[in-house]
Amino acid sequence: MSVQELVLRQRTEILNALCSSGSAELLEQVLDILLAQGELIWEDYQNIQVPGRALYTNARQLLDLIYTKGLETCGLFLAALKQVLPKVHGDGLTFSGCCSNLEEKEEYHSTSTQTLLTQRPSLVSKLQCCIDGALKALVISGHFTSADCDEVRLPIHTPSQQARRLLDHVRSKGESAAKVVLQYIHQKQESGSPLNQEKWTPPKEVFKYQKKLSSSVSAQSCFLSTYGGTSHMSLDDIYTKGELELAHNCVDVHGPLGLEDILGTVGTVNEEADTVLVSGDAGGGKSTLLQRLHLLWARGSALQDFLLLFPFSCRRLNSETRELSVQELLFQHCCWPDREQEEIFQFILDHPHLILFTFDGLDELKQSFSDEHRLCCPTQRAPVHILLFNLIQGSLLKGVRKVVTSRPEAVGPVLKKHLRKEVLLKGFSPSGIDCFVRKHHSDPTVAAKVLESLQTNTALLGLCHSPVLCWIVSQCHKELLGCGEGSPQTITDVYLMILQHFLQHQTSPKSTTGLDWLQEHLKTVLHLGKLAFEGIGATCYIFSGPDLETCGVTEKDICMGFLIQSKDMSSTHSKCYEFLHVTMQCFFAALYIVLSNNTDRSTIPRLFEPRNMRETGLSSTCFMACMPSTDKQERALEGEATAAETPNLQITATFVSGLLSQRHRSLWLHCCPTAVMEKRVRQVSRCLSKGMQKHFKSIPQPVEGEKKSMHAMPGFVWLIKCIYEMQESRIAKCAMSKLEVDHLKLTYCNIGPVECTALAYVLQHLRNPVGLQLDNNSVGDVGVEQLLPCMHICNSLYLRNNNITDEGIRKLLAKGIQCDNFRKIALFNNKLTDACTQHFCHLLKTKQNFLSLRLGNNNITEEGAKQLAEGLKFNHSLQYLGLWGNKIGDAGTEALASALESSKSLVWLSLVGNGVGSAGACALANIIKNSTSLEELWLTDNCITRTGVECLIQALEHNTHVISVWLRNNDLSLEETRITDHRSSLP
Repeated sequence: MSVQELVLRQRTEILNALCSSGSAELLEQVLDILLAQGELIWEDYQNIQVPGRALYTNARQLLDLIYTKGLETCGLFLAALKQVLPKVHGDGLTFSGCCSNLEEKEEYHSTSTQTLLTQRPSLVSKLQCCIDGALKALVISGHFTSADCDEVRLPIHTPSQQARRLLDHVRSKGESAAKVVLQYIHQKQESGSPLNQEKWTPPKEVFKYQKKLSSSVSAQSCFLSTYGGTSHMSLDDIYTKGELELAHNCVDVHGPLGLEDILGTVGTVNEEADTVLVSGDAGGGKSTLLQRLHLLWARGSALQDFLLLFPFSCRRLNSETRELSVQELLFQHCCWPDREQEEIFQFILDHPHLILFTFDGLDELKQSFSDEHRLCCPTQRAPVHILLFNLIQGSLLKGVRKVVTSRPEAVGPVLKKHLRKEVLLKGFSPSGIDCFVRKHHSDPTVAAKVLESLQTNTALLGLCHSPVLCWIVSQCHKELLGCGEGSPQTITDVYLMILQHFLQHQTSPKSTTGLDWLQEHLKTVLHLGKLAFEGIGATCYIFSGPDLETCGVTEKDICMGFLIQSKDMSSTHSKCYEFLHVTMQCFFAALYIVLSNNTDRSTIPRLFEPRNMRETGLSSTCFMACMPSTDKQERALEGEATAAETPNLQITATFVSGLLSQRHRSLWLHCCPTAVMEKRVRQVSRCLSKGMQKHFKSIPQPVEGEKKSMHAMPGFVWLIKCIYEMQESRIAKCAMSKLEVDHLKLTYCNIGPVECTALAYVLQHLRNPVGLQLDNNSVGDVGVEQLLPCMHICNSLYLRNNNITDEGIRKLLAKGIQCDNFRKIALFNNKLTDACTQHFCHLLKTKQNFLSLRLGNNNITEEGAKQLAEGLKFNHSLQYLGLWGNKIGDAGTEALASALESSKSLVWLSLVGNGVGSAGACALANIIKNSTSLEELWLTDNCITRTGVECLIQALEHNTHVISVWLRNNDLSLEETRITDHRSSLP
């Protein structure tokens, strides 16, 4: 097919690609290129760009013209189209046969006016950010009047359109005017002053709207709104930074990430995408982080590259049943312009790089993310979730930056391919917990007592890494400080503590004594529990007045503080309510399952199998504001699992497990018949046992000669957490008695301190030692401390990339020395320094059965290497020593070589990327000469010269045991490398 026929056949698709955004920018960019290439003459351009004519008509005029001009013009047109179209708009087009070279022509033109045409694309780019300067130069030279300037600066034009209008006016003024403009651009470049640094002022109506929008965003963000009942708390006073990490390793990252890095360039994996995902667990601080970003933007303290910021809550978008256009979505759900809505929206279309959208809680949207329903036209109405998905993937408003928050379970591969990058929010660090508690309490004495209580209860300290749990503990400080040895151990304990706190603060202190506080408020708990239970089943988080009435929720129940009035419900003028946090809704749903007589006996079994949830009867038709209205939509909902469904059901199941613990059954004595309670306990126990069995059955048989390994999935970790919440060692022992593996792999399972506590509680009951692999999680120092109870059952521990510091290692090794089975440890990519090596020195001296020590990519210098060497002198068992990616240098290498010179156990040694020179290499040569066990020595990426290599080669001539010495990327010439490769390969 010829290029001409290709243009004709794709005419409809080309028109949509050029015009569907509503902006003329793409068409004008193509015209600029065709003018510069000489395929269009000036008269052609004027015939196409007729002022006031519809965009589609102008585009059709262009297609008609290039078709009549023949094959070469059609080829250049397709090449221009390919160059200017965003990838998502060009996906359906074929560009075969188009010209591949569109470079601008050399600057040897006979006149300056010709240069304005042949260099038009680059001149538009250079001028659009310095229009005022160019106009000033033209006025001073006498070529432009103030009327000319006003015509160029018409506010209806975008900066690029103003630049084109200026070039067109200059061309009409003649050769001398063209020279002035070109000379102005040249002088700006010669002076080193970037052309894009001149201050640009948006049109007046946009500037007014920006003021109104920032005022609205500021009002919504200045007080902490994440947890209900905290509206009195200034965000400035309470905000505490959580730990941020990139989901993908990035060599350019030095030090912790800050808020500015979320939208910065660091960690970008897809330059074409516009969406940044911030993922983290429920209660991990995602909404508060967004709120902080909103407030900083509204104050002008951050994100000032964005003129307009539009914040959205997916929870509230769930309640929008109408079909909307993008314009209606922006203005109705964020901030309504007082006037000139069309002009403001056109500005958004023309300046997408100045706009930022935030979508909080994608996991709470009823529909799971999909990119099947493509939508490119911003004026076309569609269901809100379709608009949202197309904005995220860039089909709509390409170039607008988006920040989306979600729990990791709701983020699948379909969404990830549309991400610019993913940032993980890991909750509070130990210093963050300290900071938050001190900010929460104005009385420093109370804060100190709370922190002291946390330090004596490491399980509770681990829970406080979750900001929502840290808030609960701070909120309930009186109950915490007065509970003595009954201090909370599990998440359920913490939520029961705040339940008691809220209920007792709404009643007279004399009216509730001992355990009777729950019985007195049982009706309220059941009313709220039913509301929560029905909502979880319907993926509903915002409730109308009729919804509350259906579940029997009264004004008195609302006043207890667990429900708060929902903000910004644009679709209704009546009051709507939501639970103060989604985890609180899950907790009340669990209370209802445990205490109500109205739940089906199959509820608990089905709760632990979320894929069957649609059959449980949990979905309720009473939530008309939350459920789709048409039969077709209802059928679609029934057949499709939602993004939020499984995670929230799992949280609910975890609470059910905790509430049915033997420790809490005294609470239910007068609230539920004992026989019913015991039956539910048995149901949960069976569900947990059955769930574990499914995982164990999936373990493949090992290959002959290899160890039996189980690669656990996040669902396994959830079951472990449920067992821990029940706090019954009988169930843990029963589960672990059937697990027969040599290696348990839990990499990338989002394991933090809370999960470590549960793992240790359950894994300590294993019958035989295992290798425990927890690489690429968020264990941290507190998580390490939580793992200590199961150290005796670990023969090897892999903790790569877990933010562990020297303090965590101190505690780990103090315990490890006492454990006979503990023989291997891997700690790549952590935050270890020389301070940790004294503890490893003691380990090496003490444990004469220790086999493997891998400390790669940390911050160990020659001083740390010398400290390790002191331990190695007395160790006769170590087989593997990995120190790659540190900074030990020659001095550190010499110390290690001296200590290992007579080793009869060392098999493998890696000093890759350590700044080792020839002196260090010569010292290592002595190991090769004397060792009867060494097989591999890794020395790549160092600075060893030929002198050092010669020493190693000579040593190899005296040792036939060494299989390989790796020396690539050292300070060797090409010829030396060739000689070295040849000689080191000789037997």
